[in-house]
Amino acid sequence: MIKRALISVSNKHGLEGLVRVLMEFNVEIIASSGTASMIKSLGYENVLEVSEFTGHEESPEGLLKTLHPKIHGGVLLDRDDPEHKRYMERNSIQPIDLVVVNLYPFEEVVKKKGDLTEAVRNIDIGGPAMIRSAAKASLLFNRVSVIVDPSQYDEFIHILRVNQGSIPLKFKRRLAAKAFKRTAEYEAAIDAYLRRILQGEWDE
Repeated sequence: MIKRALISVSNKHGLEGLVRVLMEFNVEIIASSGTASMIKSLGYENVLEVSEFTGHEESPEGLLKTLHPKIHGGVLLDRDDPEHKRYMERNSIQPIDLVVVNLYPFEEVVKKKGDLTEAVRNIDIGGPAMIRSAAKASLLFNRVSVIVDPSQYDEFIHILRVNQGSIPLKFKRRLAAKAFKRTAEYEAAIDAYLRRILQGEWDE
C-alpha cells in the first residue's frame, strides 16, 4: 500500500488528478514548498513541506530541498531488512512509497536561447538524485513507485484505483526503467548544450 508520497514538481500540469486519488487513499504527502502550496490550495491538508518533515529549512533559491537523509533514507533503505530497519528507527527515518518528481525545465530554457547563467540555474540537482534513488529502490526492493512526467499520471491513477492503493511489481519496474531513461536524457541534454556553448574552450 502507498502510505507516504514525496512530490516535488517543476511542471505542475495534471497534478490535481494525482492528488485527488492520493486523497482517496489517505496518503501522507511530503512536498517542496511550491508544490505543497498548490496541494494545500486543492484542499488536501495531509501534506508536510519537506522542511517540516526533515527539520531543516529550505535554502535560498530552493537549492537544497530534498537532499537530506530523512528523504533519501526513506526511499533507499529497505524496511524489511533488520539492519536497515534498526538504522531507520535510530535516525527517525520514515519509509516513502511513492516519488513524483519532474525536473527543472533545462531543455526548454536552452531552446529559448537564454544565456549560460540562466541555463545553469535550470540544471536540477536534487531532482535527478531523488529519481535515481527511487528507481534503484524499486528495482532492488520492489517497493517504491517513481513518476517522472505528468503524462504518466492517468495510467498510474487507474492502476492505483484498480489495485486499491497498491502498485503491482511489473508496473513499478516499468516506471523505474522510464525514470532512468529520463535522467539519462536530461544529462545528455546538458552535455550537448555545454559542448555547443563552450565549443572554443572544450579542448583547452
